[in-house]
Order: sequence, then C-alpha cells, then structure tokens
Amino acid sequence: KMKFIIGIGGVTNGGKTTLTNRLLKTLPNCCVVHQDDFFKKPDQIEVGEDGFRQWDVISALDMEAMVNTVKGWQENPVKFARSHGVSLSPEAEESNSEENGIHILIVEGFLIYNYKPLIEIYDKCFYVSIPYEECKRRRSTRTYTVPDPPGLFDGHVWPMYLKHRKEMDNNCSRIEYLDGTTTKDDIYNKVFESVQNSLLNSL
Repeated sequence: KMKFIIGIGGVTNGGKTTLTNRLLKTLPNCCVVHQDDFFKKPDQIEVGEDGFRQWDVISALDMEAMVNTVKGWQENPVKFARSHGVSLSPEAEESNSEENGIHILIVEGFLIYNYKPLIEIYDKCFYVSIPYEECKRRRSTRTYTVPDPPGLFDGHVWPMYLKHRKEMDNNCSRIEYLDGTTTKDDIYNKVFESVQNSLLNSL
C-alpha cells in the first residue's frame, strides 16, 4: 500500500485547521493527527521566566504519545482509519491487495517541525504564516479553554513563535510556505495541487 504523510504547520490562528479540514474532505482515505490533542494538563505546564505558563513550547506537549499515534497509522492505516471513524474507499479496505489504494495522513500543529523524530516522516511539508498584527487580531477573537492571560501574546506566544520559526527553518529545508493572509481557497488550491503532483510523481 502506498502511504503518504503531509505536515501542515503554522503560526497560531494562521488557518491550519481550516486547511486541514478541507483536505480531509477531498483527499482519499485521509486521517489526521492534531498536535493540539497532545497538550499536557494545565497543572503540568510550568511557569517560565517570562511569568507565563509555557503553553507554546514543545515540553507542553506529550510528543512521545504523538509520535506513537503516527506510528500506529504507519503500521496499519486501515485499522487506524476505522478506529477514527474515517470511511475508506473499497480498494483501500482490501488489506490484502498491495497495489490498491493510497492512504494519507495529515499531521497538523504549531510545532510539528520542531521535534526531530517527526521531521523525517513527512512526504510533504507546508507551513502557514501570517504577520504579527493579523495574528494578534485573530488570536484576540478566539475563545480558548484556558483563556489567554493579559499580555500573553506579546510576552510569550509571539516571541516563542519567532524562536521556533528560526529553529524550524534550520531543521527542515523542504517546507513550502503559505501566505495565511491570502484567501482560504488560494491556500487550499495551492496545497491540493502540490499534493496531487507529488502523489502522481510517486506512483
């Protein structure tokens, strides 16, 4: 079976989830792993020197569990899809037919290119970015389970984004950058076309 893993990274509120949900509807036999599902509990998040709970760093996430989830998909994408309620095409269901069906996994999150064991697994890497002002504006309109304390964006979120962005650019040279200020359609079309081309090339 052919397996294909797409990374959709991006700054907070850049449009990763919107893009991911659209791709899930249009790509065949497609599952997703959301990094946000692996946040530790609030009482496990330490307060940093900046005075804020450190939500925007890799240690706030159970990355080992996340990697294991991805490995679970790699080992048996059919079983993974079924257990996550993803409907598969008839060809993909046939676990004995080697040549039939392609299985796609999207790994989505804000720090997916900042953890070494994950960087190697992507067949395609995308990253959505938006500028500071737009990011701050979008963030202020969102409601989080743990609300942002005053000053969090400037004091923690954005500085950590810049730090990780630099680290990521050094870690992974294959990233295709997307402008999150363009329309949702533009972003989607660009990614969908790029993925289609890669899939055709790898057949």
